[in-house]
Amino acid sequence: MEWMILPYRRYFDFSGRSTRREYWLFYLFYMLVLAAVFVMTFSITFSTTDRHANSGPALVLGVFGVLVAVFVLGTLIPALALMVRRLHDQDRSGLFVLISFIPFGGLVLLIMMLLAGTRGPNRYGPDPRDSSHASVFD
Repeated sequence: MEWMILPYRRYFDFSGRSTRREYWLFYLFYMLVLAAVFVMTFSITFSTTDRHANSGPALVLGVFGVLVAVFVLGTLIPALALMVRRLHDQDRSGLFVLISFIPFGGLVLLIMMLLAGTRGPNRYGPDPRDSSHASVFD
């Protein structure tokens, strides 16, 4: 659970490095939250359809839509920062995030997120997998 919420503690931190574990567990948490909201929305919508023919489902979808929008917007900065730190772990510039704006760039960026980081220190900081620097990322 610690790895899933670590990007929220490092909200505006675009410097340093992050491991694949931190990246993928954060996105697992992100998808689980969205899936839970999706399931709650549709279970409440279908359970209120019989009692409130017109206004019930629209109200529920509106409330949960606002909650999803707040969650997604609140997660946008930590997700970008995490992606930049993940690129830093591979000794790449954080500007590679912009590659997602060209066709098939998102696929290239996904492949970059799957690659292992450089071992040992690089120009963006110490290796986050090195136990002697663990206190830096706590």
